[in-house]
Amino acid sequence: MQYISTRDNNLKVTFEQAVKRGLAPNKGLFVPEHYITLPKSFWDNLYGMSLQEIGYQVGRQYVGDEIPDDDFRKLCEDVLSFDIPLVKVKDNIYSLELFHGPTCAFKDVGARFMARCLGYFSRQRNEKTVILVATSGDTGSAVANGFLNVPGVDVIILYPSGKVSEIQEKQLTTNGNNITALEVNGVFDDCQALVKTAFANFDTKDRIKLTSANSINIARLIPQSFYYYYAVSQIKRDDAVICVPSGNFGNITGGILALKSGLKVKHFVAATNANDTVPQYLQSGVYTPKPSVQTISNAMDVGDPSNFERLDMIFGHNCKNFGTTISSYSFTDDATRAKMKETYQQHGYILDPHGAVGMLGIEKQLAGDRDTPGIFLETAHPCKFLDVVQEATGITPPLPETLKSCLNKQKESIKIDNDYKQLEKILADRYL
Repeated sequence: MQYISTRDNNLKVTFEQAVKRGLAPNKGLFVPEHYITLPKSFWDNLYGMSLQEIGYQVGRQYVGDEIPDDDFRKLCEDVLSFDIPLVKVKDNIYSLELFHGPTCAFKDVGARFMARCLGYFSRQRNEKTVILVATSGDTGSAVANGFLNVPGVDVIILYPSGKVSEIQEKQLTTNGNNITALEVNGVFDDCQALVKTAFANFDTKDRIKLTSANSINIARLIPQSFYYYYAVSQIKRDDAVICVPSGNFGNITGGILALKSGLKVKHFVAATNANDTVPQYLQSGVYTPKPSVQTISNAMDVGDPSNFERLDMIFGHNCKNFGTTISSYSFTDDATRAKMKETYQQHGYILDPHGAVGMLGIEKQLAGDRDTPGIFLETAHPCKFLDVVQEATGITPPLPETLKSCLNKQKESIKIDNDYKQLEKILADRYL
C-alpha cells in the first residue's frame, strides 16, 4: 500500500514515510492510495471476531510487508490489550465504550498503534524522531502514555492553558523522561497552528525529523477504523447507524475508511458541540472555518477540523455526496448537561460530555425509529470530566486506578505565548 497527499495524487510514499512525515511536503494529509479489500473469509467470520484479530487482519492491509507479519501480529495484540465493549443504554441505543485503555480515552488505540509502529521503524533505522503534537485534551495524554520511554522518540505536547480538565492536564504534564508539555496561552486552534508552522519551517529543511501524533498522522487514523468493525461484530447487524462525537473529525474518518472497505453500516452521524463548522457546511454547501469556542466537551473544541480535508477528498469535494453518508448536528452545553442528567436518572448510565453529544446525535438521527440499532461512541471515561459529571448528575463516579495514580504527581510544563518564535527556540535549542 502506498499513500498519496490530499493535495497531489501523484505524490506517493510508503507507510513508513507517511508515519514519519505526518504531513505531506505540500502540507496535504496522507490517505491510502486505494481502499483496502478484505477477503471473504474476514466478512464470513466477522461476527464474534476478537478485537486483536480484527486489528491484525485490517491493519496488515495498510502496513503490508513494511512490518513483518509476526511482529505486526504481536504489535496488534499489545496495542489492543483492553476491551471495547458495546453496552446497551436503552431500547435500540448502544454505547461503544472506548475508555478502557490506559488513559481512559479512545485515543489510546491510535496513539499506542502509532507509537509501536514508529518505535519499530526507529529501531530499524537507529534514528531520533521528535513527535510534535497539539491537543485539546485526550490526544496529549494518550500520546504521552503511548510513547513514554519509547527508544529513539521524544514527544513535545502543546496544550491550551486552562482549557483542559485537571485530570487531562496531570496526564499531560507528569510523565517526564522523553515527554515535554508546553502550556500555550491560547486555544487549541493556536496550538495546532504552531505545530503546522513548525512542520513548515523545520521539516522542509530537514533540520529536525518531526512528525505529528495528531489525527493528521495516518498511523493514528488507521487503527481508529478497527473498532467500527468490532462494534458491528458485537451487534451482529448490518444496518446500524453510528454516531461519532467529532472535533478534528479523525475518528469518523476512520469509520469512513471501514465503510469504504465494505463494512455494512447504514449511516454515520457526526455530532458536534457549539463548534459547528461541519454542520454549517452541510447546510450551506460552503466550508467556512471559524475560531473555536470553549465548551464542556473540550476535546471537540475545534473550529477548523484538520480531517475535513480527507473527508472532502473521499467524497469528491461534493457536499451532497458527503451528506448522503454523514449527517452532522450541533448541540449546546445546556443540551449536553440535560442529556447526561436524563440518561443517568432514567437508565443508570453515566455519560461523559462527549458521549452525551454522541447520544444526542444518535437520538436525533433515529427519532421515531425503534427498529434500527443506533451506536454512539463513548470516547472518554466520565471521571476525566468530574466537575461536569458532578454538576449534571449529582454523583461522583469512582476513579479508575489509572487516573488515581496521576493526580498526586507534580505538574511540569513550560509556559509559552501563542508565538511561534518561542516554540522555534525550544526546538532549536534541543535538537540543532
